[in-house]
Amino acid sequence: MEEKFLRVGVITKTHGLQGAVKVYPTTDEPEVLCEGASAYIAQKGENIPVTIAASSRFKNLYILKFEEYTDINDVEIFKNCDLFMEKGALPELKENEYFVSDLIDMEVVDEDGRLLGKIREVLQTGANDVYVVATEEGKDILLPAIRDCILSVSVDEKRMTVHLLPGLFE
Repeated sequence: MEEKFLRVGVITKTHGLQGAVKVYPTTDEPEVLCEGASAYIAQKGENIPVTIAASSRFKNLYILKFEEYTDINDVEIFKNCDLFMEKGALPELKENEYFVSDLIDMEVVDEDGRLLGKIREVLQTGANDVYVVATEEGKDILLPAIRDCILSVSVDEKRMTVHLLPGLFE
């Protein structure tokens, strides 16, 4: 889907006979999967708009019922499909918080303006995220997402300025 959308879950399977589905959330704030929320199911290159009619948590999943579907036969085709929401409908980000999709392919420069590479992946560890920066030489630099290392981020310019801590880049 386009940049204005964010994947918030994956439909894993159906639930019951009334057209409900089980969704594995892929967002840090799964409470966006709430009653009345608008979403899109990405299925075979098509973005199908849906409105969440009911939502309940079940272990690590959410059981969602869409207003548009009332029968198991209608939703079986959505197994393993991604569920997206418009970024504008999601809670506002706090200072120094970014959508992972906004960071991917972002240029990374050091404090002297020297290009280090582009972010190709964000690893989510327990303590802090780690940005995997692919260099032109084919090597990876692992940058911890901490204040001492990340000096500035401009989503509009797709540019991050960093301070390389000793040992991060040889």
